[in-house]
Formats: sequence, C-alpha cells, structure tokens
Amino acid sequence: MSKQATSGLWDGLFVDCQLATLAGEQGLGLVEHAAIGWKDGLIVFADAMSALPDAPQALSARVESARGRLLTPGLIDCHTHLVFGGDRAHEFDLRLQGASYEAIARAGGGIASTVSQTRTLDDDALLAASMPRARALIADGVTTLEIKSGYGLDLENELKMLRVARRVGEESGIDVRTTFLGAHAVPAEFSGRQDAYIDLVCTEMLPAVAKSGLADAVDAFCESIGFTPAQTRRVFEAARALGLPVKLHADQLSDLGGGALSAEFGGLSADHIEHTNPEGVRAMAAAGTVAVLLPGAFYALRDTQLPPIAELREHGVPMAVATDLNPGTSPLLSLRLAMNMACTLFRLTPEEALRGTTVNAAKALGLADRGRLAPGMRADFVIWNAGKPADLCYWIGGSLAENVFARGNALRRWPS
Repeated sequence: MSKQATSGLWDGLFVDCQLATLAGEQGLGLVEHAAIGWKDGLIVFADAMSALPDAPQALSARVESARGRLLTPGLIDCHTHLVFGGDRAHEFDLRLQGASYEAIARAGGGIASTVSQTRTLDDDALLAASMPRARALIADGVTTLEIKSGYGLDLENELKMLRVARRVGEESGIDVRTTFLGAHAVPAEFSGRQDAYIDLVCTEMLPAVAKSGLADAVDAFCESIGFTPAQTRRVFEAARALGLPVKLHADQLSDLGGGALSAEFGGLSADHIEHTNPEGVRAMAAAGTVAVLLPGAFYALRDTQLPPIAELREHGVPMAVATDLNPGTSPLLSLRLAMNMACTLFRLTPEEALRGTTVNAAKALGLADRGRLAPGMRADFVIWNAGKPADLCYWIGGSLAENVFARGNALRRWPS
C-alpha cells in the first residue's frame, strides 16, 4: 500500500473492474474483481477489491463502478508526425497506379510537398489543422503522444511546429512529448547541398531548439532518400553535445545500419527497422534501445519486408507499436488499429501489442512514470467496453474506449 493511499480522501475510485496492470516485466498483470484509486494525478491503489484498506465510500468522495469492464494504462503513441498542413491524398492515388514512395519523393512530392503546405500556416492555423487528429487518437485511448517536427526544415518553421505540438498537449489535456526532426529531408533551397543543410541543422537549428526548450529529443531520417549514416552521425553528435537524447528513423527502406547507429548513441528508439540486420538487433539489445514498429506505414506502402520480429524476441529488445501518423505514408488515426495491424501483419501477440503501446512505448520516450497501473504512477488509464485484453486487437475499428483519463481527469465519456 502506498503512503499516499492513507493520506486523506482520494480524488476518485473505480471498483468492479478487470485491471491489466502491466506491472511485471512480462505478462499483462491481470487482476480480477479489482479497483483503482487516484489522488493528485497519481495512482494510489491498483489491486483486488479485497485488498482495499476500507470501504470504498470511506476512501473517496467519488466512487464509480466499472461494471466488470477492462481497465488498462492509457495508451502511448510514441511516434507521430501529427502537426502538418494539407494532405497528400493524391500520392495515395499515385501509389495505387504503381508509383513508389521513393519515385514520388524524388519527383518533388513526399515530405517536400508537406513542407510547402506547412510553411504557409501560422501557429493558430496549424493548431486548428492538427487538433482533430489529436482528438481522434485520444478518443481511441491515447493519453501520451509524441509529435515530431520536420515539415518546416528551417529554423522559424521548425520552432513553429514544436510550439504547436506543445499547444496540442495544452488544448487536449494529455502529455505531448516533442521531437526535433530537422534532418527529415533536404529543403528545396538546399537542393544538391545536403552537407550544407546538415551544417545548418547542427550549428544553428539544433542550438536554437535546445535553447528554446521546445524539444525533448532529436530524430533523423537515415535513408537513401534522406540522410547518410555519416550525416546522421553529425546530427547525433551535435544533439549529444547539447544534452538531448536521440531516436532514429532506421532501416525502413534499406539496411544502412540505422539500428546499430541509434544504439551507438544510446538512442531511445530505432523506428521502422524493417531492414535492420542481426548485428543491429544485438546492438539495440545491448544499448536498451527500443524497437518501434510502425505497421501503418508498412500497410500503406504495401511493403513486404517484415521487421526482424524473431530476432527482437530472441535478444529481448523491447518492442513498441505506434501509428506513425503522417500525411503521406501512414494517415492512421487509431493506435488501437495499429495494434491490430501489428498482430495481423507482424504476428505480434495481443499481449505484445498492448505492452508495445503502454510500458514499452513509455520506454521509447524515456518515461518511467506511466505505462503501468501501480501506486505512484500517473493516473493515465482507459476503461474499455471490452471484457479481455485481446479484444483491443481483435476488433477492427469502432469505438471501444468508454472513458479516457489523463492524470485522473476524464477526457472523453460515451453513454453506456
């Protein structure tokens, strides 16, 4: 029992629920006939009702029955590009006609198209465009959200994106973690001058971003249509000198050693990793770097190269699952659907998918105060209109989240 559990009335208490606590290193930590109580935004009790220290009405002024429903930690979407202007629906049509992602990008589409649309919007317009996407994720159980920049590609617009990402959190009531992705693509004004643009990122943009306090981490797109490993290394060295942790878009389209490169710098995560080789997996395991699986992009691009799931399991690399919400290659507005895709396309188990969107997703963001239901953790949780954890991956679409709580505050409520 936490000390907090005995110091005054709790702010809220749900009884008669099934808890998936995720409290252990393995398994879902299921507790039947359970209760969860919270105070000052933190969990003070998460256990069987028989372990409550007193009658429910004596513990909290607000006591509600979950009527046997499943309750899990709030979901964590640890890789998104949610803040952007416009869309790229026409590229979806082009891919259906046979054009590849690389061909579209080299013809001036792809990231460059979104950059031009994002640069035209001021802070308020960009926020207005982004909030519906955030609300869709929250409605499906997300209580922590990572948002990357990378559609500005100059200092002014990258800072604008990071400011708007912070405002998304303020407006929505959830926690938003921000990632500076200045090394996402080469902007048109630096065409043919990749190294000069990396100079700008390392010597001007990164120091200004660090000084602003608007970024929690630094990312890069290490790929044949992005930046070379050597250029990525320069970005990571600059980030390390400024005290910012790194993560990496790694080995999505080819094996450039991105998994190992992220691990070399103690990266929080290596994301995509469809082409990561066995040496890269072993390096990630040794460094504690999380593998972030992005089945939405795999699906949208009709990819056939599966991530090395068996090797990740063999070496104990934590696997997270995220939407990769972006306008071009993963316009995915549901983290629960990403869980389904991870099971169906990548053959994850429902347990792995749920751990991948809770405790392992928290690790991918460097967060230790969420992703589990235990005393002292953030009171981020979801009451699902479901009876067992596998239901969250089994149902394809639809609204299963009945109540979503962030720091003990209800974000959404649906009629029963």
